[in-house]
Amino acid sequence: MINYDLEKKKSQFHQHVLNLQDEITKAILAIDPEVELITDPWERFDHKDMPGGGGITRAFRGEIIENAGVNTSKVFGAIDPEFAKKLGGTGEEMWACGISLIIHPKNPKVPTVHANFRMIEAGDKFWFGGGADLTPYYPHKEDFDYFHHTWETACAPYNCYESMKKECDKYFVNTHRGGEMRGVGGIFFDHYNTSNLDSDLEMVKDLSNHFIKSYFPIVGKRLNESYTDDDEDFQLHRRGRYVEFNLLHDRGTMFGLKTNGRTDSILISLPARAKFSYKYAPKAGSPHSEMMKYYFADNNSGNK
Repeated sequence: MINYDLEKKKSQFHQHVLNLQDEITKAILAIDPEVELITDPWERFDHKDMPGGGGITRAFRGEIIENAGVNTSKVFGAIDPEFAKKLGGTGEEMWACGISLIIHPKNPKVPTVHANFRMIEAGDKFWFGGGADLTPYYPHKEDFDYFHHTWETACAPYNCYESMKKECDKYFVNTHRGGEMRGVGGIFFDHYNTSNLDSDLEMVKDLSNHFIKSYFPIVGKRLNESYTDDDEDFQLHRRGRYVEFNLLHDRGTMFGLKTNGRTDSILISLPARAKFSYKYAPKAGSPHSEMMKYYFADNNSGNK
């Protein structure tokens, strides 16, 4: 039996992420008017080779925003039975819609940012997920505090900041690097369903609408700051850690690949440039050595 209320909410959420994609695109263009923008609609087939939806990828490349992706998707249909077991729903069909973005600025003084907000239906279960997290390369603690405070304010009406911050600190971690975090955290939630579809949908829409406020003032503040070769070298090595997380641990990457998503759209989260050196460590006493302290959750407890 079709749940017409659920179908209505799914349609509303899809329209919301399309609108948000437009708003974030405008914010990027305001920061970097000369950025190259490619808008690329795509379609997919499901596990049984039937039409299964698709999405809109927006890829950015420029001198201020080195590379970025702001993607929306709405996919549906049959999925691999083994993956269906891991997804947490019922049956072997799903519907998923969301927005996912990553912004890698060129200037090392400007943090990388990631966010996504999604709605998933799998069999007779449905839920929301998403969040936003910051990956800085320079110890401007006031920027970290601003980012966390914005999300704390956004979460206040729903009394969810502490739990979502805790989940973020647990999730965006390179466990193979001894618990080293990808960045300084933010908020993260998954399988969110309070059994009140209306309030859950409104909360996720409201939270997602805070993304622009949480990040772009930081970009505007830092984009014209000078930087050194050492600053850039540290940035590229930390981007290498970003690559490690996205390829080894990121659920969104796995979900996209396992559901026959567009590979280039999934891997648009990777930085245009990154670096790896054996046993890399920043110079003792440098700002980059100071920055390393913030990549561990125990030192992020005050970032809000």
